[in-house]
Amino acid sequence: MFITVLDSTSDPMGTALQEYIRKGKASKLRVLSSLFDEDELPVSLLFRKEKDMSDIERAALDLARGHVLDVGAGAGCHTLALQNKGLEVTAIDISPLSVQVQRERGVRDARLVNLFDPTFAEQYDTILFLMNGSGIIGKLENMPAFFDKMKLLLAKGGRIYMDSSDLRYIFENEDGSMDIDLNAAYYGEVDYQMKYRNIAGPKFDWLYIDFETLSYYASEYGFTVTKILEGSHYDYLACIERQK
Repeated sequence: MFITVLDSTSDPMGTALQEYIRKGKASKLRVLSSLFDEDELPVSLLFRKEKDMSDIERAALDLARGHVLDVGAGAGCHTLALQNKGLEVTAIDISPLSVQVQRERGVRDARLVNLFDPTFAEQYDTILFLMNGSGIIGKLENMPAFFDKMKLLLAKGGRIYMDSSDLRYIFENEDGSMDIDLNAAYYGEVDYQMKYRNIAGPKFDWLYIDFETLSYYASEYGFTVTKILEGSHYDYLACIERQK
């Protein structure tokens, strides 16, 4: 399901972030999915400093250059780390309350905007999609629209840094065989819904994509992909560039 931007009355993550920044603590931010058991996202995690980030996140931040676009910026932890390095950063999110939190925390250019909004057309030297950032694509069928948008937003010589995970491990048997239905939808397409206290957000699609599939689609639409780093749990950081 494609979400433009959220209404502040149905913004569970933003509500949790605002409560945390005002009280120093927050209740459970619940994450529901038809594929996984109910999970909880610790709100404090969204306020972490660079030293507390994963190796993949720190690598992406170290590689960022020029004018940076931080997509799905949340509480702004990546944006603030880059601002501290002296970079110009634009943070975007579809959560209005999260954008307010970003501004309160010192993000200089925080915008309530959907990446796919046709009126959003500035150019950036670095575009970051972190914390399973491929998720914003939603489904494989949205790949053409995603790469068309990247052609519009990416400055000449610019780079995209995206992390994702290969969910194949969920379907792996003890003998190494896979219980993946090749006639079904791609196994990395997941639906989610977030809830905080009595606030339920809309359901949304989220895409986890394996490196080979990402590389295939990128090459189809005029991009090359390089794996920068592998994480400890089937995750990786990729650099995506326009083909020369």
